[in-house]
Amino acid sequence: MEKTYLSIEISLTTIIIVGLFFIGLGYLNTKKIYNNRNYIVGDRDENLFSLTASLTASALGAWILFGPSSAATWGGIGAVIGYALGTAAPMLFLYNFGPKIRKEFPNGLTLTEFIKKRFGIKILKLCLFLILFYLTIFLIAEVTAIASLVKFLSQVPLWITSGIILTICLLYILRGGFKLSVITDKYQFCFITLIIVVSVFIILGNIDLSSYELIKQNSPNLINKNYLPNYTSGLTFFIAVAATNLFHQGNWQRVFSAKNNSILKLSLVFSSIFIFLIVFWMGYSGLISYSLNSKVVPDLAFFDLILSNKSFITVLGILILALSLTLSTIDTLINAISSLIIVNSEQINKSLGTKKIKSKTNFIILLLSLLVFILASKGYSILYLFLLADLLCCSAVITIFYGFFKKKINSKLAGISITSGLILGLLFFPSPNFKSSILVGNLIFIDNFSVFIKTNLLFISFCVSLIIPLLIISIYSLRNSFK
Repeated sequence: MEKTYLSIEISLTTIIIVGLFFIGLGYLNTKKIYNNRNYIVGDRDENLFSLTASLTASALGAWILFGPSSAATWGGIGAVIGYALGTAAPMLFLYNFGPKIRKEFPNGLTLTEFIKKRFGIKILKLCLFLILFYLTIFLIAEVTAIASLVKFLSQVPLWITSGIILTICLLYILRGGFKLSVITDKYQFCFITLIIVVSVFIILGNIDLSSYELIKQNSPNLINKNYLPNYTSGLTFFIAVAATNLFHQGNWQRVFSAKNNSILKLSLVFSSIFIFLIVFWMGYSGLISYSLNSKVVPDLAFFDLILSNKSFITVLGILILALSLTLSTIDTLINAISSLIIVNSEQINKSLGTKKIKSKTNFIILLLSLLVFILASKGYSILYLFLLADLLCCSAVITIFYGFFKKKINSKLAGISITSGLILGLLFFPSPNFKSSILVGNLIFIDNFSVFIKTNLLFISFCVSLIIPLLIISIYSLRNSFK
């Protein structure tokens, strides 16, 4: 019989209580939604605390309980820093870019509005596909993560947890929209901060040696400046996470919802600090865990530490933390996907009325939720699809955001640069076993490549997808400068 930390009854009761709390909170605090714009960005009056809390809570999902600590066990301190910086970096990018796009689009709702105006409908459709694919994978990842955690703690079947979590989120977010998402984010932010701080004391309080000395003694490679994965994994995570999160519609909704630019800038600075510290700590806990037990399952590295004393309160706290992380992220994702469907339905088919668009959106969200439920119930590892989604966004990030400053980048050039980066990146993107790719080992015999290429396919694929569009744009600009 598999080890359990909580009974099924306690786990399900906790999930339902936390869910009912947020449903009730949502219904008590929800203002009337007057139109689609109100549903997407509220009243554009978010203050410093609400915006900081919302940006932080929305960025941190249940993935932080698994991803950073897992990456640390094989990527070392570089992976920890890269993961933390990659998650926080988009906030600092928006510090400068956010006020500029707010000035150009004072009534803006989504990033896609800028893309359509700047590059036209074809690039809009391409980027819309990339963004929606990424957000959907993110949604599947979150539901899978919380379902897997509950199964690990108490053996609750995956489909039960998946169904309950999705139902809870749909009950309050489809009714309340963006404003409700921000309200719940504030409470979830407080839960997250409290329990993360407690975890620091629990973990460090149970270790005889200082954590750094422990890592240095038992796992020196993980903090060794000459350990190559420290650099390749760190850069990979930074590029992948930072580039992808720049396309996160939830972030753009919060940019447009700020009361003014001063509040926006301060909230971005504060949220980036919170995000970096939290993700870094979760990754660092993986280093400690691996140093104590080199046979630890990477995905469970954090739990191997935090649950070592098997305290009921500790286990319950972890469950509440995970639920808060999951709900804050899922409601943001659902609202973000809804907003993209609403806005771009209006742009692509202007004959649709407000009520038809909203009904169409809710129907699509329900179908999407059914798909998420089915996939999350299977317990598939979604890491590979997550990385693929990251690559898709990475191929577009240079073109789209460089194009904001360089007006000479037209629709044709944008299409060529994005598709070139995507195709060439996919040629190096590793197979599910990470030992070969379309190009390396299939089109060309694997022994024709150096050891570095064969062992760093993921890193190379992201570098290629990022650099190729930049080279194409640079060559085009250089050529035009001589005309």
